Order: sequence, then structure tokens, then C-alpha cells
Amino acid sequence: MSGRFWAIIGVIAVVFVGILLFGGKKDDTQSGTSGKGSVSNHLKGNTESKVKLVEYGDFQRPTCRAYFPVVHEVLSKYQDKISFQFRNLPLTQIHNNAFAGARAAEAASKQGKFWEMHDLLYQNQDAWSSSNNPLQSFKQYAGQLKLDVNKFSTDFASKDVNGTINADISAFKATKADLATPTFFLNGKKLELRDLVDQNSDPSVAKFSAKLDEALKRQ
Repeated sequence: MSGRFWAIIGVIAVVFVGILLFGGKKDDTQSGTSGKGSVSNHLKGNTESKVKLVEYGDFQRPTCRAYFPVVHEVLSKYQDKISFQFRNLPLTQIHNNAFAGARAAEAASKQGKFWEMHDLLYQNQDAWSSSNNPLQSFKQYAGQLKLDVNKFSTDFASKDVNGTINADISAFKATKADLATPTFFLNGKKLELRDLVDQNSDPSVAKFSAKLDEALKRQ
């Protein structure tokens, strides 16, 4: 074999190794598409109840914001009777800050304040959803909740938090339901939003109550 041939082979080998080492590398804290973890476990109400309501939500989606006060009222009404779980489903295709919002909630969860951040994100959705740097707003909320802001910022950018959110997304995909938020499951069965709104198409406590009362009667 000529020296020129082996030189070509050497160049190809170097390029191939470079692709292996660097080709797939991404910034997990920016893309929101990397990282593996366990699904979140954010529960409210009577966690021992056999009636379980699960919401998959997107903190940036206005429809989820519209359901937020209704779900809050429903949980106040049924807090001793049902178990409620929230899981992340950021629709990043249409909401550029959705994954960041989920990160903020999961980072707050690391300090025991998931639900408090959950509420602030919905209450202040207009303020951070269109921001070019929503983390600044999230840090303010973290301070408001008396979190360790430095730890919050570190957790916000961590693979662990990304992994939890991605695990929630994978869990939703496993249900085979259409990708939409909010999506509610009652004892594993998807609830149609059209059955949860009043005649004006507004989310309804009464409609939620009817579904929950029916489930409770079956137990």
C-alpha cells in the first residue's frame, strides 16, 4: 500500500472519532430534549384515595391558565376525597418558554416548593411567557418563596430536572392521547375537555364535580 493511501485512511479515522466524540453533544439545559429520569410525583389531596385525577399541563399555555383557578377550587372541595397529581407537558413546538417554566417548577420542588411555584407561574404567566430571559422572573419568584436562589438556579439548569420533565413527557406519550394541554385523566381514563366546560365553554367546577362524584360513587 502507498503512503498516500494510509494517510487518507488516517484522516478518515480522525474524522470518524471526532464525530463520535462531538457530533451528538448538546446543551441539555438549553434544548430541553436530553436527560433521562423518573416521572415527577407532585401530589395533593388524599393520596390514599382510589379516585385519582391527573393533569398534564403546560405553564405557558393560556388554556392551562384558564383551568388553574377551577382546578384549585375543585381540589379545595374534594381535598379529603381524591388524589390529584400534576405532571409536566411543555408544548415546546408552540411555547418557547414552556420547558423553562417546567424547569422552574421542578427546581422549586428540589426545595419543597413545587406547588407554590406552580401557582406563581400561572398567576404571572403574562409576565414571563413572552420574556427573552424568563429565568430572571423565575429567580424573583424563588426569592419571593424564600428559596436558596443560587441552588434554584443550579437545579434549574440541571440534567436531573430536565430528566424529570422528559420522563413526564414520555409518560404522556405512553397514554397514546392526542398531544394537548391541559389533559386530565380520571382513574386512568382521559376526560374530554368538552365535558368539563359550561355553556359558555368556560371551565366549570360543577362539571368537574359531576365527574368526580360519579367516580366516588363507584368506589
